[in-house]
Amino acid sequence: MSKHTPTLHTNRYTTLGKRLLAASLALALAVPGCTTTDPYTGEKEVSKTTKGAGIGAMAGLLTAVLVGGDRKKLLIGAGIGALVGGAVGNYMDRQEDKLRMQLQNTGVSVTRNGDNIILNMPGNVTFATGSSNISADFYRVLDSVALVINEFEKTYIDITGHTDNTGSASLNQQLSEARANSVSRYLQSHGVLQQRVVTRGMGFNQPIASNDTPEGRTLNRRVEIMLTPIT
Repeated sequence: MSKHTPTLHTNRYTTLGKRLLAASLALALAVPGCTTTDPYTGEKEVSKTTKGAGIGAMAGLLTAVLVGGDRKKLLIGAGIGALVGGAVGNYMDRQEDKLRMQLQNTGVSVTRNGDNIILNMPGNVTFATGSSNISADFYRVLDSVALVINEFEKTYIDITGHTDNTGSASLNQQLSEARANSVSRYLQSHGVLQQRVVTRGMGFNQPIASNDTPEGRTLNRRVEIMLTPIT
């Protein structure tokens, strides 16, 4: 879990445990219904990337449950209100539409899971192998993401870094964290509030393709951004 995650107090464990269990079950049931927009054709499909995004979304939702209350307090203090009732779905619909429009033909897939939006950014558009330095072509993609998420500010932003299985587990864990932090810093440099963001690295623990081929390793070397409505 990210170093940004606040310490939990003992008297909150029982309630949190129930919320975590409910969140896990709900998202586990929802994953098969996820749809992804193909980044090149614009068609909706269920793919390995979608399944991987579902796994990442579960981890992200659990993180959001743990720290969401604290982030909410910070964001309310910064003047960002919460969404209520039917406004949630409409708000995320409009954000999804704008993200699809901005990210068309970039190689980034947009997955909708309930009211959550997951952006999957594969290795061929993000970072060079073994590096956490943002690739030149990735700047334009992140500029587009920042433009939309600054417009739709009533969302939490969970950024997760992933790697392939080349190298040791410890090195890949560090690399995945560094990549997530690089994306976070870039978005913050473009006006995204730090209070909205939690970063974490998963190393090579959540592959969405086989690491036995170069193409599979490219898909596994990815950054995922999950957008969750503030309610």
